[in-house]
Amino acid sequence: MTRRSDSESVVFIVDDDESLREALKGLFRSVGLKAEAFASARDFLAREPFVGPCCVVLDVRMPGLTGLDLQETLASAGHRMPIVFITGHGDISMSVKAMKGGAVDFLTKPFDVENLLEAVQRAVVKDVEDLSAEERTAEVVERVKQLTPRETEVFALVVTGMLNKQIAGELAIAEKTVKVHRARVMEKMRAGSFAELVRLADRMGVIVPKS
Repeated sequence: MTRRSDSESVVFIVDDDESLREALKGLFRSVGLKAEAFASARDFLAREPFVGPCCVVLDVRMPGLTGLDLQETLASAGHRMPIVFITGHGDISMSVKAMKGGAVDFLTKPFDVENLLEAVQRAVVKDVEDLSAEERTAEVVERVKQLTPRETEVFALVVTGMLNKQIAGELAIAEKTVKVHRARVMEKMRAGSFAELVRLADRMGVIVPKS
């Protein structure tokens, strides 16, 4: 998947107040953001899933599915979308629940336009970064899949800091065989050094299966 830039991001507005929806669409478009508006959570869920960077400006209280219901639905379905909540009837417990659910911000109507734009910008930047990290991780996972079962075993032991001799003893193979497998692992993982190999396995969140 090709990573999109924040200039290609979309702000989804979900609010049952038509006048507010139109006003927010105009606001976001005036600062160069694409915007789509929906009158209900169900209307939004009926839309084809969006794979690029985005955020949702979401009203808390709406007929049918509420904003908090939508947040839970998206989370349970595995759809990562940063949310900025807006509400005219907020309370502490509601805002705490929203923030614990991963919301970027929780703004009470009437909200300051600059605060909203700043929250949306933070949400979009976060989503661009998250997408980039997801894609890098997916790329590393694909590299791991190119390893043979034995190379995978060697990879799992190499990144723990074990020496070739120790790995040979652990796997009951010759040390020179470990060196061959290790070289192939470095090549297939496109790692220029041991430190880089460790970063690929650790910092990218890749879990290397062990036998």
